[in-house]
Amino acid sequence: MPINIPSSLPAATTLENENIFIMNQERADKQDIRPLKILLLNLMPKKVETETQILRLLSNSPLQVDIELLQTASHVSKNTPQTHMLKFYKNFEDIKTQRFDGMIVTGAPLENMEFEDVDYWQELTTIFDWAKHNVFSTLNICWGAIAALYYQYGIKRKLQEEKIFGIFPHSVLIPNHPLVRGFDETFYVPHSRYFYIPAQEIDENPNLDLLTVSHLSGVHIIASKNGRDFFITGHSEYDRDTLANEYQRDMDKGLNILVPYNYFPNDDPNETPRFIWRSHANLLFSNWLNYVVYQNTPYDLKELDLYHG
Repeated sequence: MPINIPSSLPAATTLENENIFIMNQERADKQDIRPLKILLLNLMPKKVETETQILRLLSNSPLQVDIELLQTASHVSKNTPQTHMLKFYKNFEDIKTQRFDGMIVTGAPLENMEFEDVDYWQELTTIFDWAKHNVFSTLNICWGAIAALYYQYGIKRKLQEEKIFGIFPHSVLIPNHPLVRGFDETFYVPHSRYFYIPAQEIDENPNLDLLTVSHLSGVHIIASKNGRDFFITGHSEYDRDTLANEYQRDMDKGLNILVPYNYFPNDDPNETPRFIWRSHANLLFSNWLNYVVYQNTPYDLKELDLYHG
């Protein structure tokens, strides 16, 4: 089944050109099933790019998925036209009476700031608290992951001078967890960050499990013990050229940045990057939709309170 998104959303044209099946509301209303309701809280500056990346991965399953795009009202996006934001994005006040099968919280370029100094921190923590009773499962990515870990579990990220930047090999620590079902013994994930999370803090927390790790880039996927919430330090959703664009951006700023690890053939930025993480990116998101959300969420979302805790 496809994702159900507005036909005028820029991502729709991109995905249709990639032969990805999307559905308009009129056709979706004729489907005699309950689609999954997924909320995407997009904190990245380039909203259109990020929403397209996430929607592409959510589309690769047999499930029908209804997407609601969410922004923070306490921060005005400077890198996405306001016409796009007003047309396609809701504020928390618009959706707080609704319930969702799943929520994705994206990254944000804020890792060098204290969480409390972020202008929408109070609003974000309100959404985190609301999600405990109104969302069955959450998928928190990069900065979204460390923000959620800090607020919900008191785990603090550590900053370092050298950027963790490139495509890194990972291994699975808990192979029978449904989120990593079908993963290879070694799989690859893009990373672009200056922080890391000490594995010891996860191991010592009775409410968390460390699912996947890299001997080069460190902690990758953390899961709550109840199997509903996930915290991911990497960017499996990235396109082939996302790191190349970030590398060029940093170079233009005069930053002392290394060539992304294991990305360009022969470490030559003039070469086309290898796209070696796409299959596991699709598997990660389809596993989350199917095995975590669809197989476990109540048919009537009014029953979510029974699953709290």
